[in-house]
Amino acid sequence: KTEKTGRAHRPLSPKQNVRKNLDFEPLSTTALILEDRPANLPAKPAEEAQKHRQQYEEMVVQAKKRELKEAQKRKKQLEERCKLEDSIGNAVLTWNNEILPNWETMCCSRKVRELWWQGIPPSVRGKVWSLAIGNELNITHELYDICLARAKEKWRSRSTVGAEVECEDAGFSTADREASLELIKLDISRTFPNLCIFQQGGPYHDTLHSILGAYTCYRPDVGYVQGMSFIAAVLILNLDTADAFIAFSNLLNKPCQMAFFRVDHGLMLTYFAAFEVFFEENLPKLFAHFKKNNLTPDIYLIDWIFTLYSKSLPLDLACRVWDVFCRDGEEFLFRTALGILKLFEDILTKMDFIHIAQFLTKLPEDLPSEELFSSIAAIQMQSRNKKWAQILAALQKDNREMEKGSPSLKH
Repeated sequence: KTEKTGRAHRPLSPKQNVRKNLDFEPLSTTALILEDRPANLPAKPAEEAQKHRQQYEEMVVQAKKRELKEAQKRKKQLEERCKLEDSIGNAVLTWNNEILPNWETMCCSRKVRELWWQGIPPSVRGKVWSLAIGNELNITHELYDICLARAKEKWRSRSTVGAEVECEDAGFSTADREASLELIKLDISRTFPNLCIFQQGGPYHDTLHSILGAYTCYRPDVGYVQGMSFIAAVLILNLDTADAFIAFSNLLNKPCQMAFFRVDHGLMLTYFAAFEVFFEENLPKLFAHFKKNNLTPDIYLIDWIFTLYSKSLPLDLACRVWDVFCRDGEEFLFRTALGILKLFEDILTKMDFIHIAQFLTKLPEDLPSEELFSSIAAIQMQSRNKKWAQILAALQKDNREMEKGSPSLKH
């Protein structure tokens, strides 16, 4: 019998016997250390062979240790996953059986607030968000159907030159409506591109297109603004289409969202000023560093607020931020921003303007959920015994008084 190389088969040497007797078969080149030299070279000295045998046995021991360590790690991960699944399962029962049927009386209780902070189970998330956001606008499923029908009529009439569409957007130019429709089309293609579910041909493309189109008919004064597609997409993933539209419209009607989406510069600056009060209070060192580098809040906050973090954070983490945002309102958006800054404070204090701006506009993709929420929890939304709403109201009052006293605004 001959080997593939053509050399005659020889009996196993003692060194090869060592390899054969080991109950661990190493991979790749690890075992080459035990091989005999080719026939045309001098044989290994006994001392070298012994040394190689010891080295090989040490490699095997180390490999076994690594394998054991990895097995223990896998076991721990499995246990943690099972524990998490049990925890989620128990939470689902609590939300479905105790909280949701008694929403009005229980939603503000300490127990519910604590459960809320831990994250709402995905299976009940949409229902909780709907209840928490509310429907002050009294939008019905029928109204959504009417707005969608009008949007579809607009889409059909786009190619008709001078077509006039009879709806509330009288007074809004065809060019404005066209721009909105084009922007929707472009933005949808850029919404969660990694998921591939909102792009052309994806299962949620038409749904997203419908909600955004219907909204431009419902609120022609606002129209479509970049960033809206991300908010609508997150709602679509958690709610039925009409309910997603109702939540979307009510969410955008909140004072903070309306200020940003209508680009109310004065009110946006007031929000930034309120944010800076708490920034300086919680992170004085980083605040001073940002001031020194002329890094203003608009550079990073606008994108975070416009998309409610859904573009900036991993989707599961963004949903958890949304959970508490639905509980605490706009204040939590700014608290989250401070939590992010606190989490990366040590890194940011070593950066200059350009690197800070780049870092905050593209946060690390593997941002750890528990670490971020621990960081957010450490942020105190109170300054000199005044809470967020009081600080914001005081700043708005100051702005109004300044406007009244401004000679340019008196005429």
